[in-house]
Amino acid sequence: MELYIPILALLALAAGFAIFSVVVSAVVGPKRYNKVRIDAYECGVEATPQAIDGGRFPVKYYTVAMTFIIFDVEIMFLVPWAVYIDELAWFGLVAVLLFLFNITLAYVYEWRRGGLDWD
Repeated sequence: MELYIPILALLALAAGFAIFSVVVSAVVGPKRYNKVRIDAYECGVEATPQAIDGGRFPVKYYTVAMTFIIFDVEIMFLVPWAVYIDELAWFGLVAVLLFLFNITLAYVYEWRRGGLDWD
């Protein structure tokens, strides 16, 4: 149990610092509340309760962004392979080729489905 004492001390120190920072900022910080500061930020445009035409909100940009993030994270799995390429030998090469084949299939599926089209 004594091996965990430094970890628990660091956890307590981090939690104490976080709580202390929040409390001090609430006590010391300025208290100038007005309608503009409380409203949601809408790039200087008056906030609307729903889409202007009353229809569905277009989410195509967010779909493409999420697809990019997914593929980007999957590509980051190649970094450990690049670092340990000598120790992994043929097993590592086959595993990475299967991984790249899997990513390519997902990319082609997304492309053919029209998930990467902006129109």
